[in-house]
Amino acid sequence: MKTQELKKIIISQKEEIEEKLKKEKIIQRNVNFSQLRSYLSHPNILAILGVRRCGKSVLSLQILEKNTPFLYINFDDERLIEFTAKDFDNLLEAYYELYGDTDYVVLDEPQNIVGWELFVNRLRRTKKVIITGSNSKLLSGELGTHLTGRYIDFTLFPFNFYEFLDFNGFSLSQQDVYSLKKKAIIKKFLEEYITSGGFPERYRFGKEILVRIYSDIIEKDILRRNKIKNKKVFKEVTKYIVSNFTSEISLNKLKNIFGIKDVHTMKNWFSLLENAYLIFILERFSFKLKQQMIAPKKVYCIDTGLAEAVSFKFTEDKGKLIENLVATELFRRKSYLYKNLEIYYWKDHQHNEVDFVIKEKHNIKQLIQVCYDVSNYTTKERELKSLIKASKELRCDNLYIITWDYEAEEKHKEKTIKFIPLWKWLLENQQST
Repeated sequence: MKTQELKKIIISQKEEIEEKLKKEKIIQRNVNFSQLRSYLSHPNILAILGVRRCGKSVLSLQILEKNTPFLYINFDDERLIEFTAKDFDNLLEAYYELYGDTDYVVLDEPQNIVGWELFVNRLRRTKKVIITGSNSKLLSGELGTHLTGRYIDFTLFPFNFYEFLDFNGFSLSQQDVYSLKKKAIIKKFLEEYITSGGFPERYRFGKEILVRIYSDIIEKDILRRNKIKNKKVFKEVTKYIVSNFTSEISLNKLKNIFGIKDVHTMKNWFSLLENAYLIFILERFSFKLKQQMIAPKKVYCIDTGLAEAVSFKFTEDKGKLIENLVATELFRRKSYLYKNLEIYYWKDHQHNEVDFVIKEKHNIKQLIQVCYDVSNYTTKERELKSLIKASKELRCDNLYIITWDYEAEEKHKEKTIKFIPLWKWLLENQQST
């Protein structure tokens, strides 16, 4: 592409970003900015990954200090459809002619360009580089080979509940947890957050934008970048998986339902959905690795609002939505705060089940059960029975049940169970630096 064409695109994209930052409500994301900035020391590259439209571009600009000149280019732009690896030098030249030198370069979705890795490898020697991507395999190719130990990746999620409250102008203090009035407001906000989710654009354009985001994930982030022959069946399988969030899914059973010959095809499709951050997959915990591998998986959607918008169902199941919300928050905390966490579910041969097993290195750190309503005696006893059984088998006494609004600490068969309301659990360990 010619330098003059690239100048027009650089300017228009810069104006678009400035307009967005000026006119839209932009909140500071609930991440450790000082840590992310420390990663941005060349020859390191900071890679911000995450599902499409979760705010990666805005975060990359928030990381830069105010009034810092930077080259920004978004390759998810139809005007760059003819851009090739040979045009990267022209891109730099176009920026230099417009604005002079800069130490910072932000490349949005560069994986659209074949051969981008070598340019970034060269660029990072003299520049501080941020790249964003909507696929977890962004760094698994040549870049990973060339840059062993030279890049750090961070996975961003849609708004958490703390950010959602901030976006809605609700400031939270430690004293608020003791105010009945404030708790009522928080719970009302939580009702909305559960059904609407955390995609920033949901609150500008309404529920319909979630359907568009879902479609773009399928079409642009998966089908366009992978050789899938039967696209129609792939879409049907994806709809089925997303509609059955929080459920156990067997690859073999799913293969038979949709008439797919090879289970490896189904396994590959699951990986593609996971790599695009549309779903998370939980393995069933077992001390035997083989048992863990062959057991059914539990599937969770990246966002409860997205799941609500595209799922095929007739009634709302608040219990499942809350379980999905807890799963997403656990994965978010793993990304933002506790890198060494491993997350599983547990189930024995008698079908006793615990929703989340939190493991760190060789130890089971916590068992979490999610129960919307524990006022029902039968339901409460069932949840407690499973939790106690898992506690004994996994040798873990840090036992939680996340509820809608019940809070207590109870003794049950010599075990202490902590009941905590969902809103309070979601607001634990939040940070903004």
